Order: sequence, then C-alpha cells, then structure tokens
Amino acid sequence: MATIKDTQILINKLTERYGEETAGKMTAYIDMVLERNEHINLTAVRDRDEAMQKHLADSLAITDIPEYKEAAKILDVGTGAGFPGALLALASPEKEFVLLDSTLKRLRVIDEFADALNIGNLTTVHARAEEISRKEGFAQGFDLCVSRAVASLDKLSGWCLPFVRKGGYFIAYKGENYQAEID
Repeated sequence: MATIKDTQILINKLTERYGEETAGKMTAYIDMVLERNEHINLTAVRDRDEAMQKHLADSLAITDIPEYKEAAKILDVGTGAGFPGALLALASPEKEFVLLDSTLKRLRVIDEFADALNIGNLTTVHARAEEISRKEGFAQGFDLCVSRAVASLDKLSGWCLPFVRKGGYFIAYKGENYQAEID
C-alpha cells in the first residue's frame, strides 16, 4: 500500500519533471476522480495515496520510451476514468490524444475534468473499439494506441491494432502476469 511519503516523493518528481502547474493539474485530476467516484463508479481505488501510485505513476510510465516520444497522435482504448490518456495529455501538451470508451457517462466526466483543468489536446469518443476501428479517421489513424486494464492481450490486440498506422505502435499496460498472457 502506498504511503503519504511515497505520494510526496512522486509529487516532487512530477514537479521537477513537468513543472509545478502541470504536476498540480495531474494531482487535481486524481483528486477529481476520487471525489466523483463517490457518486459514479470510475475506479475501484478509493485511497488517494494508492491512486497516485496505481493511476498517476502507472499512466506516466511510458513517457520515456522512444515509441511514445515519437508519437504525435495517440489513442487510449477503454479509457475508463481517463487513465492513462488524460494524464498523458497533461504530460505531453504537444501531442493529440483521443480517449475512447463505450460508457458515455465516464466520457462526460472526463470532458468536465478536461475543461476544468484546461486540457486542450484531449478529445473523447463514445464508441466500441471493434466497431469504430474500421471508420475513416480511425482505421490506421494513430501513431500509438495505448490501453490499460481493459482485457486480455489477445482480445486487446484485436481491438487496438486496427487503429495503428503502418510503422506505429501499440502499448498494452499489463500487470505482474504479463508473461502468461504473452505465452
């Protein structure tokens, strides 16, 4: 379980890397999710320190890899409460983010939070991945597709790969049992 000390260390690192304003927006996003979570199910995580580690730190884990750095247009499939897409949008204002989910209620919350925090490089789309992936502008329309805590790798690959342009990438955020899924 994450501690207050762990959270403070994370906030210090975020401030050092992204500046005080962006780090503040990232932590505010987490706080907004947790507050709204009391009324609408956005996440199973209820503890702020745990959310900072499991959602914020985890969402930003890919920002140093070359495939992320090279991408200009990124799709987050099954974004849920906006993880990782909304936090990546804050970290990389020069990139364009599309957050896709089949639950409109969650997307409206993300839109509200994005407006409140002035996240201008984020668009939400209400659709099922398997249906919209063949539509113009979506089929092979992204440099990078990410997905976190959505489905098994075999299903996720089928949903996400059609969105990736030739030469692009797909990054699946996976937990400790990733090797079993790969095998």
